[in-house]
Amino acid sequence: MARIFGHIKGQPVGTTYNNRRELHDAGVHAPLQAGISGTGKEGADSIVVSGGYVDDEDYGDTIVYTGHGGRDANTGRQVRNQELSDPGNAGLVRSELEGLPVRVIRGRNPDSPYAPTSRLRYDGLFRVESHGAKVGIDGYRIWQFTLAKIPEEGSTTAAPRSSQTTLEGFADTPGPPSVIETVVQRIVRSTKVVQQVKAWYNHECQICRLTLSVAGGLYSEGAHIQALGSPHYGPDVVENVLCLCPNDHVLFDNGAIYLSDELKVIDAPTGEAKSALFIHPSHRIDPRYVAYHRARWTTGTARG
Repeated sequence: MARIFGHIKGQPVGTTYNNRRELHDAGVHAPLQAGISGTGKEGADSIVVSGGYVDDEDYGDTIVYTGHGGRDANTGRQVRNQELSDPGNAGLVRSELEGLPVRVIRGRNPDSPYAPTSRLRYDGLFRVESHGAKVGIDGYRIWQFTLAKIPEEGSTTAAPRSSQTTLEGFADTPGPPSVIETVVQRIVRSTKVVQQVKAWYNHECQICRLTLSVAGGLYSEGAHIQALGSPHYGPDVVENVLCLCPNDHVLFDNGAIYLSDELKVIDAPTGEAKSALFIHPSHRIDPRYVAYHRARWTTGTARG
């Protein structure tokens, strides 16, 4: 079955399940034992939070989730270091990098006021905000992931959250801007279209040809040529998306570089052509979007 990121049809937030088999059959969380459903290549689509790891912290709308691996099967305590290369851990990193939503299911946990008193409960979509390693309570290295609830339903806690742009189809929550908003903005744009463009280039930047490798794998960003949303209303189609490194994405979005009709990269301050845009054979770029982007930053049409 294809991995689904987001809600499962017919399984609204708050639905409860008697056991992991019911979770599996409903399509909410596929593994019958593992707490993380995902791989480093695809991302993680769901996790189960049930107090199985002593280092877990549950604050309701924010969860500090301990990764998979290194536990003794009988005692449940850490007996060796965790590895980020573990498929589940790598899956959570990929979800962070790509801005993929993660379904969170809570199980019974007497130590958490946010856990159900019995059964398993689907508690909605969260995003992976960050990850890092530390020495856990049992003296071994663990990987922990901070997840924040995407504010589409009623908040689990009374504490206010910062303003955040949410996933497609979800309403914004008023409030002051924050650094988090930049990260969430990438979630809005991490569509299947963007993922297809990234796959064509294997995360290689179309401008500088740089490929970034991080602990969770390769990383790149999808840049819309004609920007999405008001007042530009560019479409989310492959003809309107570039695969760029973070540096060139910022330069492109802010007009420091733009494209000529011949798809050469133009340096805005000098008007000089820097290089030709690298284009995969399957990737057609629509010249209308190129012209629209260029018109935002120039008074003429660069030919290069």
